[in-house]
Amino acid sequence: MKISEIPTPSLLLDLDILERNLSYMAGRAAALGVTLRPHIKTHKCVEVARRQLELGAAGITVSTLAEARVFADHGFTDMTWAFPVILSRLAEVRELAGRVTLRLVVDSEEAARALEDLGVPLHVWLKVDCGYHRAGVDPQAPASLELARRLAGSYSLRFDGILTHSGHAYHGRTRQEIAGIAEEERRVMVDFAERLRAAGIAVPAVSVGSTPAFSVVERLDGVTEARPGNYAFYDFMQVGLGSCSVADCAVTVLAGVVSARPGDARCVIDAGALALSKDRGLAGTEPETWGEVFADYEAALLSPIARLVGLSQEHGILSKRRPVGTRVRILPNHSCLTVACFDEYVVVRGDNVVDRWRIWRGR
Repeated sequence: MKISEIPTPSLLLDLDILERNLSYMAGRAAALGVTLRPHIKTHKCVEVARRQLELGAAGITVSTLAEARVFADHGFTDMTWAFPVILSRLAEVRELAGRVTLRLVVDSEEAARALEDLGVPLHVWLKVDCGYHRAGVDPQAPASLELARRLAGSYSLRFDGILTHSGHAYHGRTRQEIAGIAEEERRVMVDFAERLRAAGIAVPAVSVGSTPAFSVVERLDGVTEARPGNYAFYDFMQVGLGSCSVADCAVTVLAGVVSARPGDARCVIDAGALALSKDRGLAGTEPETWGEVFADYEAALLSPIARLVGLSQEHGILSKRRPVGTRVRILPNHSCLTVACFDEYVVVRGDNVVDRWRIWRGR
């Protein structure tokens, strides 16, 4: 089957680009001296994760227990649930921890106590705030050292070490600024690990994350593991951040023009918010876009005049009028959210459809 025969809207995954991205980041992790534990929340796909393990990944990172359960069912045995433990779901934690090595993230005494009360051995990371200020303990606060001591000395919890996420790297305005955030992430974590060790607390591992930071960081001395996820596909946001080029973006949405009224400079396509999400991408992007349109996909050239300028639930507004029936290939702002709108990838090499892979979207 050819791409021209696929119904729209569809989510296309370019297998050549995916394989190149996975190999590149595996090599980068090796060069930086860290193990790779990729975050699968971007792709939510068993076939992609298997390729990451084949390239040397130490395990996977998940966002939800539903992801953890699916990947456990498919033979994955070592995963970090990189989300503060949800106390209403401890029965699921117990069940999964009996099947695989499930590593949990805590940043509070309440969570630590609740996990201990389960009465089963559990792996835990202490979540640290490296400057994002969303979650995690303050590495300078005395209480953070005491929580680490409590985890390391627990009768049932197995302390894996300290973990962070440099989400604020997505707000960097230049490559140099992002590199500075990446170095800050490394320094904060290594300094905290040294402080804990000086206090007699063993820190087995130091884990960091985010695709923008990992794409530009120059050294990771003192860090043992990295957890980027978006790098498998990239997107227009990552292009703007300097993490990649348009030619490195593996996921696109194929859409068709369904309405083009006479005299109207714009037209309507069949891909709306439920195909692309309503993520506007980087703040300050001009002109504002809900998704970029390829002028020439093979040459990795985006159109300078045609882009999505509006989305409703099922409709997208294209800034340049094109005849009804015209097909367009859209580079999404945020591939993670776009993927979560679809049930499957249409996997392609060149113009040929070679497979279809399921996207596991459960909560």
